[in-house]
Amino acid sequence: MDKLIAAAQAARARAYAPYSQYKVGAAVRAAGGQIYTGSNVENASYGLTICAERVALTAAVAAGEREFEALVVAAGDDSPGMPCGACRQVMAEFFTADVPIVVVSSRGERKQMAFGELMPQPFGPAALGEGKH
Repeated sequence: MDKLIAAAQAARARAYAPYSQYKVGAAVRAAGGQIYTGSNVENASYGLTICAERVALTAAVAAGEREFEALVVAAGDDSPGMPCGACRQVMAEFFTADVPIVVVSSRGERKQMAFGELMPQPFGPAALGEGKH
């Protein structure tokens, strides 16, 4: 988990957050062990801002990954920041309930939970009668 945390913290340093100054990095580990990172990218049209978690996950999916082992979010302030609803919904597409989610503050405080705790009743592929992709 330490390697994943370090990757998320490094991604946080590359965030583009000129409006909020709230830099976030994320790192997701695929089932094969590969780590993908992302940072938040703000936009002057605020609604077009994309979160670090979604950047990391979409990079992994674009590389062909579909199964994931863990996600770390490195928040931009003194308290561990929780993933937003949009990020949780994207996670629901690919994560099983037992995937660990770790959020880390800028000073290293950690909070860990399973995805099923973060989003106990997700709307995902099963709700549409679909299996895992």
